[in-house]
Amino acid sequence: QVQLVESGGGLVQAGGALRLSCAASGSTFRSYVMGWFRQAPGKEREFVAGNTRSGIGTVTSDSVKGRFTISRDNAKSTVYLQMNSLKPEDTAVYYCAASSTVRVRTGDKDYDYWGRGTQVTVSS
Repeated sequence: QVQLVESGGGLVQAGGALRLSCAASGSTFRSYVMGWFRQAPGKEREFVAGNTRSGIGTVTSDSVKGRFTISRDNAKSTVYLQMNSLKPEDTAVYYCAASSTVRVRTGDKDYDYWGRGTQVTVSS
C-alpha cells in the first residue's frame, strides 16, 4: 500500500501560480504511475495530468495543457503539479493518485490509492 498526502493548495488570484506537492509513503513510489485529478463543486472528478514511473512520459488534459506541468522526484517519493496562469474555473479540490498500471491512465478507476485532496481556489 501507499499513503498519499497533498499540500500546497490555497487561494490565489486569476493569473497567479501554485505548486502542489504529493508526498508518498509506505511502498515503493517508483513502482507507481502517478496522477493528479480535480473535482469542482457539483462536477465529476476529472483527470488533470499524469506521469510514468520514470517521470519521462506525461499526459496532460486539454483543459490545462500549456499551463500545468506534472513532475516527480522518485528520490523524495513526491509528485508535483505546477499550475500557472490560473483561472477561476481551475477552482477545485485537487487529488493525487497512484496507479499500478504501466501507462498513464485518465480514468479514476485505474488508480488504486488516493490522497485526501487539497483545495485550490482562484478568485477573479
